[in-house]
Amino acid sequence: MKKKLFTVMLAGVMAAGMGAGSIQAAVAEEASGDVYVFIAASLANAMDVIQKDFNEEYPDVNILFNADSSGTLQTQIEEGSRCDIFFSAATKQMDALVDEELAKKDSVVDLLENKVVLIKPKDGETKVTGFENITDAENIALAGEDVPVGQYSREIFKNLGIEDDVNKMEINEGKNVTDVLASVSEGSNEIGIVYATDAASVADKVDIIAEAPAGSLETPVLYPAGLTVDTEASDSEAAAAEAFLEYLQTEDAMKVFEEYGFAEYKADDKKDEAAEDTETTEEAK
Repeated sequence: MKKKLFTVMLAGVMAAGMGAGSIQAAVAEEASGDVYVFIAASLANAMDVIQKDFNEEYPDVNILFNADSSGTLQTQIEEGSRCDIFFSAATKQMDALVDEELAKKDSVVDLLENKVVLIKPKDGETKVTGFENITDAENIALAGEDVPVGQYSREIFKNLGIEDDVNKMEINEGKNVTDVLASVSEGSNEIGIVYATDAASVADKVDIIAEAPAGSLETPVLYPAGLTVDTEASDSEAAAAEAFLEYLQTEDAMKVFEEYGFAEYKADDKKDEAAEDTETTEEAK
């Protein structure tokens, strides 16, 4: 699903006889101005680093981040907030914007994969040893139902058959994963559910009790990114948005994501490998 946004442009430049250095210079010169990037809260730390790296190549581009829960960001886009790129923590919110023609379908790429984990305060006392006996806790911090990690949490409860029991617990509902992380790391709640990357970001304040059990989530925890419709953007700002989305797919950006605990999503590669295996089998017959 990955799109090479500059393929046509680069082909035209090459036909004119320009070298690679001239190509990069031409693209960098065209890309400038403000780019509004709406990102899931769990991406904030990694994206700050990536922004600095990107600006070394594109110094005239001003990246403006808006970090919050993907559901909140979706609503803001639907209500008319200016946005050029949406980087969601789940496919649900991105798919909704594509259906509403507020996100550009052909630009959307599934970039990253994360894990859902159960945490407690560092060295905190709890009888909970995993998701299966989560109700042994006195209280729990959970993200709201419109937040991807909150949706994943409830899917896990449902598939484990403990949804009704969890709903009887004392629940501290956070507006996003950052709130949940803070509640647990500060000791306000006995346990909580966040992404593995969030837990890793404050490893000195929280302990991971367990990862979501195998089979408790029907789909991977995917992070899609794509261009959104921004009628206020100038041509140079639109080019800058395309350049930044393209940069997010580079090896340099992926190294940063991996340093913060994300994994590159490689579904297409797996499909290709399966197709090659099938072809090999057919040829051997």
